[in-house]
Amino acid sequence: QVQLVESGGGLVQAGGSLRLSCAASGRTASMDTMGWFRQAPGKEREFVGAAMRWSGGSTYYADSLKGRFTISRDNAAKNTVYLQMNSLKPEDTAVYYCAARNIGSIVGITLRSTYNYWGRGTQVTVSS
Repeated sequence: QVQLVESGGGLVQAGGSLRLSCAASGRTASMDTMGWFRQAPGKEREFVGAAMRWSGGSTYYADSLKGRFTISRDNAAKNTVYLQMNSLKPEDTAVYYCAARNIGSIVGITLRSTYNYWGRGTQVTVSS
């Protein structure tokens, strides 16, 4: 099993920045892609972005978030993934979930169902 723990959420004004972290522990050797999803009240959980463990650490983003959000992984053990969020908007308010999967390709990378492991989430609130 893999355990994921998010941190870094909080309250920020519109236009501000936040950096979320997600640390993985347990059987991380089988883990490849790590990513972020978010869920706003009354809405479906949606893909934010993901970073592959190998393949040069390739990253993928939801089209609507490109340019404002950046995902990275630690260079050493690759068991921590970060989400840097800039120019935040009130509509970015949501619970942000870290997710990981064993698949080492981009197939289904935006689909929740392909992720094996989930964190409990961290709240991000952007005030106007």
